Amino acid sequence: MKIALIAHDKKKDELIRFVTAYRDVFAQHDLYATGTTGKRVIAEVQLDVFRFKSGPLGGDQEIGAKIARNEMDMVLFFRDPLTAQPHEPDVTALIRLADVYNVPLATNMGTAEVLVKGLSEGFMEWRELIEDKGEINNDEV
Repeated sequence: MKIALIAHDKKKDELIRFVTAYRDVFAQHDLYATGTTGKRVIAEVQLDVFRFKSGPLGGDQEIGAKIARNEMDMVLFFRDPLTAQPHEPDVTALIRLADVYNVPLATNMGTAEVLVKGLSEGFMEWRELIEDKGEINNDEV
């Protein structure tokens, strides 16, 4: 599965702790991340991560593009709801794309844990079926 990891600045430490706790699960999948988040996962958790640009520089949009092409299976986006983000429209667009294309999205640790535990139990296999059959219909959007 292809998993995107994103975290606002004040949530990066929390995401690193989370990925560390579930390192064995994440090690079995292809990881993608925005710039600084990916750099920290690589350095601190020792996992391979494909890095996009930093979120404010277009990284969120790059991940959104992968969602639109059915090339992303899950997004873990640890958002900071108490701090204004200059690229909030990009964040909103990313969340919208996850909804449009039925890509599981967690915006906090509680929901992320449910998704990752489901992933480890095989409850995300429906994403592979969608990918194999190409069931995402872009004409509906």
